[in-house]
Amino acid sequence: MPDPILVSRDGAIATVALNNPERLNALDKAMWRRLGEAMRELSADEQLRCVVVRGAGNKAFAAGADIAEFARERADSKQAKQYGTIIHETMRAVARCRHPTVAMIRGACVGGGLEIAAMCDLRVAGHSSRFGIPVNKLGLTMAYGELAGLLALAGRAATLEILLEGRVFDADEAYRKGLVTRVVPDEKVEQEAYALAARIAEGAPLVARWHKQFIERLTVTAKLSDAEWDEGFACFDTEDYRIGVKAFLEKKKPEFKGK
Repeated sequence: MPDPILVSRDGAIATVALNNPERLNALDKAMWRRLGEAMRELSADEQLRCVVVRGAGNKAFAAGADIAEFARERADSKQAKQYGTIIHETMRAVARCRHPTVAMIRGACVGGGLEIAAMCDLRVAGHSSRFGIPVNKLGLTMAYGELAGLLALAGRAATLEILLEGRVFDADEAYRKGLVTRVVPDEKVEQEAYALAARIAEGAPLVARWHKQFIERLTVTAKLSDAEWDEGFACFDTEDYRIGVKAFLEKKKPEFKGK
């Protein structure tokens, strides 16, 4: 099997690629786990100054989770909590990477893809990129470990709009919502992302790391009880979750029952 995450280096800049291009880089369990491992390894590398996160190929950053594995890996809240722990640890690894991170976004940046991009420090997108988190169509919630980054980036109003409406929207709207740093023509996404990374790498690396630490310390973090944390996975025990996933896989419109 191909490596789920590809890591390469060019001097002080590393590239991490989500590698499932045949499925628009949809994230399965192995990809989530390896992404976290890769980000922790890169964070410990004193010679690095910037990390670019991207999707393999040209069609997608990532089109979300691999829903085909849900019946096997996320069948109920107990399984989902174990899976969610892997996702949460990966999100923390991306967010807490000591080096500045740049998400290079082409094509779909949806669901888990948008969650990962939100954990990066800066995001460069092409005009034709598409964004959204339509988990309400699956009977799913974003657990706290996934929601924190989006909320910190976009704020309460935009986050609620994204989650309650479940709409997929264009790059200009993503820019207005504060989800991306800049939008450029599709053919210039890679050029601009690496030019941005190069400008970051030219700066004092200790200063960049300190600024990341200072800003994290100034961010208010919610303190959750164990029961409140577990509630983030309660959706996996609902009938609506099973209806939503079945409808998605069958390419039908779900008819939710609210139970």
